[in-house]
Parts: sequence; structure tokens; C-alpha cells
Amino acid sequence: MTRTNLAIIASLVLSVGAAVASAAAIMMVAGVVDAGGPESTSFEAQARAYLMDNPEVLMQSVQQLEEQLQASAADELKTMLRDRHEEIFNDPTAPVLGNASGDVTLVEFFDYNCPYCRKAAPMLDEAEAADSGLRLVFKEFPILGPGSQFAARAALASQKQGKYEAFHDAMMAHSAAIDETSTLEIAGQVGLDVEQLKKDMQDPAIDEAIKRNLALAGDLRINGTPSFVVGDEIIRGLTDLPTLQGLIADTRAATDG
Repeated sequence: MTRTNLAIIASLVLSVGAAVASAAAIMMVAGVVDAGGPESTSFEAQARAYLMDNPEVLMQSVQQLEEQLQASAADELKTMLRDRHEEIFNDPTAPVLGNASGDVTLVEFFDYNCPYCRKAAPMLDEAEAADSGLRLVFKEFPILGPGSQFAARAALASQKQGKYEAFHDAMMAHSAAIDETSTLEIAGQVGLDVEQLKKDMQDPAIDEAIKRNLALAGDLRINGTPSFVVGDEIIRGLTDLPTLQGLIADTRAATDG
């Protein structure tokens, strides 16, 4: 049973318990039952009967619990973003484009075989072109099979030849599936020494970097691509440029403040 399923079950149990407690309080206030009287021995049964006749009490309790859980989860993520700031925004193994000394950092978790990541690529280019203070950090997050994993390793290895940006852009512009063959073909097209690239891909540090990205994404509850992190916000899924620029502006304003 997954952690998510356990959480759902626990939430339902708590919801029913909260609903019964709410019903109990309402019944006492309304004088439906006297908690100290002879009826108290069957109080739970009466409360449950009351819920059957007044289902809105249960719905209100469930809604209140869901709101509390969502608020708690949001607070937990904000704390994690703060506590793991360096790992998220300043991992020395993560490729950086845009202004390396920019005042706002936008992080993208992506997969080269993700069609929505390909749609996001020109949007990020436009955001970078329009904002001289934007720093872009790319987290290789290969979750779509062996081809994605090979491509991620090749992309990280391309940094040793100083050609990550050209390689990344060409991979994102590729319309077909990314696999070992297409990755190496694109590498050659952008001027990478393919044989040297293959050797560099064997560096254990590359696999470790990808493992860290996968683990970090899991902790941040990121399970799809593209996903973005800016300031204390996480965007899961493809968004539009105005939304992204708005969050960048909010982050800049909060930093300046």
C-alpha cells in the first residue's frame, strides 16, 4: 500500500471521527441528548444516526480537514524549500544558463522525452531574453525510460566540453523520440567530441547527480515534467509565460524587500 493511500485512509478515519465529535457537540448544544443522562451509553450510536439524518455535518468536517491538510502540506513544502535551498538552487553539478549571477533563480525539472518540456523550452528562452537578471538552473529528471536516462547522462557530460547549452537546445528542438542513437547524433551535430562524451558519461558523479535530482523531486512531491521552482513556489506542469514572469517578479520583490 502506498504512502498516498495510507494518507487517504487516515484522512477518512479522522474525518469520520471529527464528524462524530461535531455531531456530538451539536446534539448536546441542541439538547438532542444529555451527555450525562441515561442516553450516554448509546451516545455514539445516536451521533451516527444524527449524521445519517444530517450528512452536511460530515461534509463540513471532511472539507475542514482537507483544508487543514492542504495548509499543513503547503507549510511543510515552504519549510523544505527554505531548509534545502542550496541543494535546490545552487547544486554545483546542475547546469546554469541565463545570468549566472542573476538575482532570481528559476529551476526546471525536465525530461528530454517530455513533449510539454519541449513546449516549455521556447518559453524559457523568451523569459531569459526579457529578463537580464534571470538565472536558469536545469535539473535532469529522466523519468520516461532508458532513452531519457541516457540523454540526461550525456547532457551532464557535455558540460566538460562546454557545450551544454547548444546540446540542450538541440535536444529540446528534436521532434522525435530521444534515445541513445538520436542523442549521439545530436551531440555530433552540435560539435561535441562523441567519443570523449561517451567516456565522460562514465563518471560516477553524473549518476550521483541524477540520483540526487530524483530524490529531491520526490521530497518536493514533484512526479511529473516539467516542474518549476522559483522562490518559495513550485509549479507542477506546463504553465504560461505571464504566470511564470509574475512569480519571478514576486520573488524579486520579496528579495528586494
